[in-house]
Amino acid sequence: MEKHYHPFHMVNMSPWPLMSGFSALALVIGMIKMFMFYNINLVLMSLFILLLVVLTWWRDVIRESTFQGFHSSMVLSGLIWGMILFIVSEIFFFLSFFWGFFHSSLSPSVELGVQWPPEGIFSFNPFQVPLLNTIILLSSGVSVTWCHQMILNENWSKANYSLMLTWMLGVYFLMLQGFEYIMSSFSISDCVFGSTFFMSTGFHGFHVIIGTLFLFMMWMRFSKNHFSSSHHFGFEAAAWYWHFVDVVWLFLFSVVYWWGMCNNSIMVRLISN
Repeated sequence: MEKHYHPFHMVNMSPWPLMSGFSALALVIGMIKMFMFYNINLVLMSLFILLLVVLTWWRDVIRESTFQGFHSSMVLSGLIWGMILFIVSEIFFFLSFFWGFFHSSLSPSVELGVQWPPEGIFSFNPFQVPLLNTIILLSSGVSVTWCHQMILNENWSKANYSLMLTWMLGVYFLMLQGFEYIMSSFSISDCVFGSTFFMSTGFHGFHVIIGTLFLFMMWMRFSKNHFSSSHHFGFEAAAWYWHFVDVVWLFLFSVVYWWGMCNNSIMVRLISN
């Protein structure tokens, strides 16, 4: 055992950052190949390698934090600030989509028929599947908060069930969003409306996938007794991320689905005057 005279964790050399970078590059090239030549071999291979690298990398981090005790209070403070700054960067990422949406919807051009939604676009009813998805995500936010409270109270059985319910609700949300995409009467190539809708909701769905995997891994760790009432930042980071996903969906539902998919010609006239 080496003796260190500082509270920080100096990470050992690892092949996983380099391998994850190469696999991500191969994934992007594979997606280009899939779009242009309808060949998914490189995409599947790069996804498999990326998943393998991610699992082994997570395994090493779990060993460092849970079994080797390298995550001291100083390291934990850095992890907290890192997660906070990551969520802030994600907020600005989605802010760009909302900016583009308002730029097009508040002042529709002549090419769009001077109305929003544009001429010929049959949008979704916001009070059907979108409203159900809103209820699902809000319920998952309640269940993950309840799980955190049960961890603090050391009620492990209820915490286990509530965390399992949370990631299952995330899977249910993704299934409904996939059904919504299949039933859509417009595509991403249908003017700026389709591009804005599928980019914003699609990237949110991608974040739901990440959050669901995050919560599922925490549930797996929870079943192996990796957490205690005073040492569970991995779960807290997953809960913060999940609450961020919930808030973004509330904005998507109220702005893109509800406000944006109704005929806003009257609103546009009021704003222009």
